[in-house]
Amino acid sequence: MDANSNQNSTPPRLAITMGDPAGIGPELCLKYLASFREKTDCVPLIFGDATVLQQVAQHLGWNYSLPSITWEQYLRNPASVAQATLIDMQSLQSDSVRPGEIDKVHGQAAYLYVRRAIEQAICGNVDAVVTNPIHKEALNRAGLSYPGHTEILATMTASDSICMMLTSEKITCSLVTAHVAYEDVPKRLSTGRILEVIHLTNQAMRAIRGGSPRLTVCGLNPHAGEHGLFGNQEEERIILPAVEKAKAAGIEISGPLPADTAFVPAMRKQTDAYICMYHDQGLIPLKSLSFDEAVNITLGLPIIRSSVDHGTAFDIAWQGVADVSSLVHAIALACKLARQNKQGDDR
Repeated sequence: MDANSNQNSTPPRLAITMGDPAGIGPELCLKYLASFREKTDCVPLIFGDATVLQQVAQHLGWNYSLPSITWEQYLRNPASVAQATLIDMQSLQSDSVRPGEIDKVHGQAAYLYVRRAIEQAICGNVDAVVTNPIHKEALNRAGLSYPGHTEILATMTASDSICMMLTSEKITCSLVTAHVAYEDVPKRLSTGRILEVIHLTNQAMRAIRGGSPRLTVCGLNPHAGEHGLFGNQEEERIILPAVEKAKAAGIEISGPLPADTAFVPAMRKQTDAYICMYHDQGLIPLKSLSFDEAVNITLGLPIIRSSVDHGTAFDIAWQGVADVSSLVHAIALACKLARQNKQGDDR
């Protein structure tokens, strides 16, 4: 084995952002690290604030012991950090965070964690980014006009062709449009955009599960338009041409199907991933079936990014009851994709 092969066999380094300090992200990090112990499948680097993790641990009566270095210390030699470590951004004062409250200070801190994690992925110091939830209103109060992580990632990586895909063992959904109002959805649909999401999803499912995935495309209108009875023939004019082009490219795909029957058990058995026209069309069935288990992946980026499938859950923040399952799955999937990238580099 040459030196390059040995380097690529090392565990992936994951930048795990702490999320909004007032939400459940900090306790999820603590729960994950408590169960991580001496596992060698990845090197988790928590991008957050030591004062917050200490405050949460003290509040819950949990033991807190995690090696910590400042951002400046980390930058001197990022490659030397080879164990689970907190990269302390030192952006918040001790006892300044109030659980469950929306605050511009919290939003600014959450954005800092994300921005620096993405920067480290872009320059290759980490192999993937895993994000805990941020709060959109807190971001907005901090003067940051991003609807969510996806838009931050797209801007920082200068990526135009991206989409959100949420995946679990039970169901996978990709979104043609995401954080837009319902009245704007038809305006955002085009044959090119739908075909783009189909190709991104097909490629991602091949990497995650192998083989040739079976894709199902949902219609936009009730009953998939009922041959033009509902809507403005979006199914015939926009969606169906994308499906036909995907078929011509060798992708196994069906649709557009009415969304009210596309997710029934019989259809799920025949489908590896759904292409959904708007946010709730995909996320309602996904969260009904796999809440706290699904993983959010941003497709089309030059870096690997996965995330939990839930929000900040301010109503239960810092109570120790948040389910860590989605974070565990997000980390496992990021690790798998990062290893595949390393193997590809080795070839």
